[in-house]
Amino acid sequence: LKEENAILRSKINKLQIFSETQADKMRKLEKQLEENKIKEEKEAQDLEAMVQHVEQNLQLMTKRAVKAENNATKLKQENARLQVQLKNYKTENEALRSGQSASLAVVKQNADLALQSLLTVITNSRSSIKQLVSGAESLQLVADLLKSIDRISEVSEDGQ
Repeated sequence: LKEENAILRSKINKLQIFSETQADKMRKLEKQLEENKIKEEKEAQDLEAMVQHVEQNLQLMTKRAVKAENNATKLKQENARLQVQLKNYKTENEALRSGQSASLAVVKQNADLALQSLLTVITNSRSSIKQLVSGAESLQLVADLLKSIDRISEVSEDGQ
């Protein structure tokens, strides 16, 4: 009976040592799991900050593109108007040099030139507007893509 008790005590001691070893491993794994969770949360926050920064940059680029397109359109219109005015002045100068007063033909020619310039401005404006709309659609697609990246990272965090 004493021998059997000694054997059982020995087994109990071994089991206690094994249990303590397993408990230590469990604590280490729990600590490592907590560290991993903290690291993943920080990475998710960093990713979110990066996405927000990219979205802000996209908004700034969009505003700059719109402003540049508006300026380009205004400059084209001003250029066309000045070219028509220059042609009118040249025609008037030629008429004055030759001693002729402005006749109905000169006035009609000036009106035709002004009409042609106006049609050119309209055509250029339509082209610029189409390019601007296309650029805005592209920027919207990029913004939507960035938003979906954000949603994917949120789903990954919830799933793990």
